[in-house]
Amino acid sequence: MPHLLELHDLEVRFALRTGDIIAIDGVDLTLDKGETLGLVGESGAGKSVTGFSIINLISKPGYISKGKIIFNGDEISSYSDEKMREIRGNKISMIFQDPMMTLNPVFTIGFQMIETLQAHRKISKADARNIALEKLKKVHIPSPEQRLEQYPHELSGGMRQRIIIAISLLTDPAIIIADEPTTALDVTIQAEIMDLLQELCESENMALILITHDLGVVSQVTERMAVMYAGKIIECGLTDQIVKHPVHPYTEGLIKSIPGTVITPGCDLVQIPGMMPTLTNIPPGCAFNPRCYLKEAICTTKTPELKDAGNGVWAACHMR
Repeated sequence: MPHLLELHDLEVRFALRTGDIIAIDGVDLTLDKGETLGLVGESGAGKSVTGFSIINLISKPGYISKGKIIFNGDEISSYSDEKMREIRGNKISMIFQDPMMTLNPVFTIGFQMIETLQAHRKISKADARNIALEKLKKVHIPSPEQRLEQYPHELSGGMRQRIIIAISLLTDPAIIIADEPTTALDVTIQAEIMDLLQELCESENMALILITHDLGVVSQVTERMAVMYAGKIIECGLTDQIVKHPVHPYTEGLIKSIPGTVITPGCDLVQIPGMMPTLTNIPPGCAFNPRCYLKEAICTTKTPELKDAGNGVWAACHMR
């Protein structure tokens, strides 16, 4: 059975005066209907660029230089901007980090929701309003009729993020890409938003790509995860297996740096030394080698390939 979404050897470059830099390097991913997938890594790992590339939202000077993106059996990576509008915001929706940057401050919530629907469907304003009300109720917004008449600044951060989720649901998409959807929210609201996304994916049978640096959230919400580092996937597979038995030293370091994972009294949290390399200065061999405690000579000369590590996990490490 074909996958809902497939990324094959995806490469994204940014054209600079000094030459192109590779932001995404040979990424392979699949997503099935109703499945939840987490993209995890530090800032600069390439998570958001991967998400943006799926719906062709990469700003110039960025461009997809190689690979294929297949959605519902169609290769969409070569679609024109006009044809891509049939997919973007319709069959594949995106939830961005900051709801105040997504919502237009000079228009009411109702206007923006109705406009979104009418952009993708031939539908009357009254019917669009009814669908908007239905979606607001689905994301548990109180007094939805009143919210339609309000402006974004009149709502709390958590309420605005629920509005964004409601907008992403308007066209009943097959996939939602959530890019750090809880970054600007406090801890209590974060939990509510993640529970809501999980609930909606189950009830609507939607697939979810969750882009985040928070392994705690990923372990609770996703079935599969892919860990990214310097534009590459270095470990992927079943979330439970990776969280309990990480293979790659980078994944291991991420998990051990979470409070609560170090249970030996008096021991400090594990800290991964160094920083993520810049795209203009990625070291030869394994990009993680300057920070890795398992490093051997081969790690500085040869780039490791993803290989089967057992139990539904694949990892790119010479030493394991």
